[in-house]
Amino acid sequence: MRSSVRVVVAVVAACCALLGLLALAVLRVGGPVEAGAPDPELTQPSVTVAPAPARTVDPSRSAGRPLVDPAWLARTAAAAGIPLPALRAYAGAELVLRGEQPGCRLGWNTLAGIGWVESQHGTVGGRTLGADGRSSQPVLGPALDGSGGFAAIHSTPASAAWHGDRVWEHAVGPLQFLASTWARWGADGDGDGVADPNDLDDAALAAARYLCADGHVLTSDGGWNAATNSYNHDADYVARVAAAANSYAARAR
Repeated sequence: MRSSVRVVVAVVAACCALLGLLALAVLRVGGPVEAGAPDPELTQPSVTVAPAPARTVDPSRSAGRPLVDPAWLARTAAAAGIPLPALRAYAGAELVLRGEQPGCRLGWNTLAGIGWVESQHGTVGGRTLGADGRSSQPVLGPALDGSGGFAAIHSTPASAAWHGDRVWEHAVGPLQFLASTWARWGADGDGDGVADPNDLDDAALAAARYLCADGHVLTSDGGWNAATNSYNHDADYVARVAAAANSYAARAR
């Protein structure tokens, strides 16, 4: 998704061998035992699919999008150690995709795994995530100037409007979208009339649609691996997302 923005310094052979198991575990279990960073250790797969939020609908919202059950949201955010606005974004995106692409079977915990790996749910570097889904300071990736193993990608006037660099491209927001990807997949997840990659509600819905775009079924290990790999073509990245998503699912049970 980000044109090899990151370079794999070292991927242990065992990581690749375990990748299918990691993805299978993500679909069914997972979990740290204390708030904060996900526990990297995986539990064994079970037959239980990762929990999903109940639906409620706010009749005042013209888009008619399903809203996450507030009681579930508060309970699960506390149990999983995820900022409540972040979980609202991930779970809300899952509910939208249930209606748009029910065959994809995307779980909120997959989005949470990506959110943790990309930016610690918008809190990386001491940032805080506001109730509006925005970080206290914008989350920008490094300049893609060809140095340090990064790809060399020049910015455009449109992309510079997001990150301020008129020469080099940067990934933007808590889920680290490039402007070219956002131009195609950008979404208005909170119904405020603006699609903004710095708004986690918007970014989560865009990421959900991106993951489901190729017809993968995310409750299969192969489908989950393929979808997550499309987000970032890096086996180590996929494994870290799997570990985090697996952790969040187990905590929320």
